[in-house]
Amino acid sequence: MRASRKRSLATRLIAFSTLACAAAAALTAVFAQWLEPWAAATAAFAIATGFVVVALRRTIAPMRGLFRALAGTVASYRDGDYSFGIRWDQDRDLAELVDAHNALGDVLRDQRVALVQRELLLDTMVQNTPVAMVLLDTTRRIVLGNLAARKLLGEGRRLEGQSFEDVLTRAPEALRDAFERGGDGIFAVNREDEEDIYHLSLRHFRLNGRRHELILLRQLTAELRRQEVQTWKKVIRVISHELNNSLAPIASLAHSSAELLRRGQLERLPAALSTIEERARHLEGFIRDYARFAKLPAPRLEPLEWSRFLAQLRSQVEFAWDGTNGDGVFHADAAQFEQALLNLVKNAHESSSSENEVRLILRRLPDAWRIEILDRGSGMSDAVLAQALLPFYSTKRHGTGLGLALTRDIIEAHGGHISLQNREGGGLWVSLILPAR
Repeated sequence: MRASRKRSLATRLIAFSTLACAAAAALTAVFAQWLEPWAAATAAFAIATGFVVVALRRTIAPMRGLFRALAGTVASYRDGDYSFGIRWDQDRDLAELVDAHNALGDVLRDQRVALVQRELLLDTMVQNTPVAMVLLDTTRRIVLGNLAARKLLGEGRRLEGQSFEDVLTRAPEALRDAFERGGDGIFAVNREDEEDIYHLSLRHFRLNGRRHELILLRQLTAELRRQEVQTWKKVIRVISHELNNSLAPIASLAHSSAELLRRGQLERLPAALSTIEERARHLEGFIRDYARFAKLPAPRLEPLEWSRFLAQLRSQVEFAWDGTNGDGVFHADAAQFEQALLNLVKNAHESSSSENEVRLILRRLPDAWRIEILDRGSGMSDAVLAQALLPFYSTKRHGTGLGLALTRDIIEAHGGHISLQNREGGGLWVSLILPAR
């Protein structure tokens, strides 16, 4: 097809050339009767050339119109208008160019429609999300504020174009204080008899080469209330379970003891009373653990020597330690920190790990102490690992779910943090970071 179109254009040029030569020869023969041969040839050539020029201009005129149309559609594409197309039914040699130009317009039009649809979808999502979103430019003027932001900061009015500082002066005091503190955080806004809890998030990024700030305000009230209700339900279930497990046998054994006394079978009384005492002490320990978790006092820091502290701990539960960094001194609440490590070492022993594989490693970091407790037990599944530090979560049949949660609270109260990880080859690796003071 392309080769035939090229031959068509060449054929026209040859036809014009042949016609011009024939016309020039005929005119030369005619003019030779009156003029000199050279003059006749010159006159004939001039007339033939004029004829050819006129014919070429008439042939090229549609092409010039086509080129103007192409230039116009390109300008429209540049302006974002892709609704134009070109129709060309004359010279086949330019049909490929016109078809390619129209195909380009179709592609650009489809891309523009898809882009507009994505923009509409994104705008719908931004406007209808319950998270209040505010976008600020370099001058801290509001570029975008969605519906939730208008409701929270502008009493339902548009925020775009306003100074954020001006809008902030009309916001609740708790919100202003949160921005003054800077960074991410949680704050509460009191409204009449209700209290709404929000999470503030600040992010900076560059848009079109200019620095912008994105402010996100998420209301957490309903979510926290649901979590609070679920936590209380779990606490009630755990407490009810433990109370029933202890009070039911106590009541039954007390009744049996009364019957034994009535019958005079005193030899069986010590066993029954011993069981009552064991269940009562278990219940006492359970209540004590809950009270300790709920009323953990602020740690009273004092300088402690690692060698003495760990020797005292090893007198209560066995573990391996090579004495490294034993001459170091750290600051902690001795009773609380001992309870935290005691919980971890006991858990290591209860993991089905052999006693000689429960180890403690003490490392001195530039500005902190790292205490690692390792075992070769069964480790934890990913689901258990993700929830192991949560209060009231336990995989043990009679566990309270307070040991690791209490340990985490003690470590965090000392300014440190705890992490758990499964070991390669089996077992658990627990790491405590305690700031050096």
